[in-house]
Amino acid sequence: MPLAQIYLWKGISDEIIKKVIAGVTDVFVNIGIPKQAVEVLVHEVPKAHWGIEGKPATEARPDAELPK
Repeated sequence: MPLAQIYLWKGISDEIIKKVIAGVTDVFVNIGIPKQAVEVLVHEVPKAHWGIEGKPATEARPDAELPK
């Protein structure tokens, strides 16, 4: 049973997270793993706790928009 762990910035809508879970599940189903065997765990990380280029994402990508 695969467990996929996905890390996203905190604040992404539940609707987008549902699409991510469905899409990741589909990837495994497409390689022959039964849908009921796939688990997806979404971790929401505050943007200030996500490092990019040696800086918090709030500084490295201050204008990055979260999907709604």
